[in-house]
Amino acid sequence: MNEGLDPADMREQYRTTELSAAELAPEPIAQFARWFKETAASPAIHEPNAMIVSTATPDGRPSSRTVLLKHYDRAGFVFFTNYDSRKGVELAANPYASLLFPWHPLARQVVVTGRAERVGRDETVAYFRTRPHGSQLGAWASRQSSVIASRAELLARYEELAARYPADAQVPVPPEWGGIRVVPDAVEFWQGHENRLHDRLRYVREEVREEGGGGDGETWRVERLAP
Repeated sequence: MNEGLDPADMREQYRTTELSAAELAPEPIAQFARWFKETAASPAIHEPNAMIVSTATPDGRPSSRTVLLKHYDRAGFVFFTNYDSRKGVELAANPYASLLFPWHPLARQVVVTGRAERVGRDETVAYFRTRPHGSQLGAWASRQSSVIASRAELLARYEELAARYPADAQVPVPPEWGGIRVVPDAVEFWQGHENRLHDRLRYVREEVREEGGGGDGETWRVERLAP
């Protein structure tokens, strides 16, 4: 018999304003920027740039983890990781990812799906230089996703690096560490409502072939999904 809390009894009614297609920005990054600004201004949200990154092996076995968004623009959403980590290895073999921004106190979510690619080395180095000194050492100390014997082993590795690279020394960028950019092909904006009649508006990328040999372009189609 389960004597703990029953999750089936946990319910909340979301009372928010309607999200309509007419209110959306012309493309998803601009809309994301609107919501991200509002989210960052909310004291109810801790780490608004936290997102769940889901990847999968070539045979479809998924895995998820929370990472921090470090940059976004019309090219995509960027985070940094060890390329030898589980997510790095899975993305190398199957370069598609999903990002979920779970802004629950605002009854909002954003889901991004698209292709993952490594950012240029110059971009990685530029970001690495902005990290706190301890975080730079941590990128070297942790062989991310590998099995270790104990936390003491991890801390000993860190102390060795701290002695080699004191606070006034420049820490080199680990060769296996860098950025991943998720280039979206779809971005869904979810707004919670009463009776589970939520708003779900999804931008879908469409390739456009221009007439007259002017090259190819792209546009975004917005569609409403049943909640």
